[in-house]
Amino acid sequence: MAHLTRSRFLRQFLLGFLSLVCVVTFAACGGTTPTADSGSTTLRVATEPAFPPFEFQGPDGTTQGFSYDLMNAIAEAEGFTVQFESLPFDGIIPALQAGTVDAAISSITITPERAQTVSFSRPYFKAGLAIAVREENTDITSFDSLQGKRIAVQIGTTGANKAQEVQGAQVRTFDSAPLALQELSNGNVDAVINDAPVTLYAIQSGNISGVKVVGQLLTEEFYGIALPKDSPNLEKINSGLETVLNNGQYAEIYRKWFGGEPPTLPESAL
Repeated sequence: MAHLTRSRFLRQFLLGFLSLVCVVTFAACGGTTPTADSGSTTLRVATEPAFPPFEFQGPDGTTQGFSYDLMNAIAEAEGFTVQFESLPFDGIIPALQAGTVDAAISSITITPERAQTVSFSRPYFKAGLAIAVREENTDITSFDSLQGKRIAVQIGTTGANKAQEVQGAQVRTFDSAPLALQELSNGNVDAVINDAPVTLYAIQSGNISGVKVVGQLLTEEFYGIALPKDSPNLEKINSGLETVLNNGQYAEIYRKWFGGEPPTLPESAL
């Protein structure tokens, strides 16, 4: 997915004036904040909660989804805590670059272009782009048949990039994938290019009506947890991810949100 999407926490102060100065200075620089009692850390992790079933708000307003469950499992395995912060998807990489968040788990596709500005964990999800059209549509069956059509995409995503390759297309961008899909359901565009798991979930859950997926996946993509370039937290996140992949927790979380068994993931997507 997706150029670079989905309260600030109380900081524990160390005893003594000099230690207090150090903690405040450290936090201002966008670093990881140590907790006072155990020496563990709290990572500020960005998401855009508008991409079900990965990141979204439930009926009671609480954030939930595959990404939250996975990040919490990684944190538990490595002994740190997580403070989730909601950001627009196209603001996540700038926030990582500015150091205002420590990491991001928001269905971010690992790409060579993004890897020039942020660091990525090993892949944690296999996805790909799919074309969605209205159920009665018989004209659009493949990527080539999108020429000259009205296409909706989420801003800043790999789907938006792919749509730019379509000759003569009128590409409309939206702040979230559900908004793009709703525009299709309303008949205001001819197609949506979006991450396949999200589109299929929207259809199967009944959140979007009158829509179907056509053709083959346009790409094979892998999501990664993004961090500031050369972040010292990359090693612990990769270590925690390796633990949950091997101890069965990842498969349990995958089944909860998608059903079936997860595919085998490579150690690198680049």
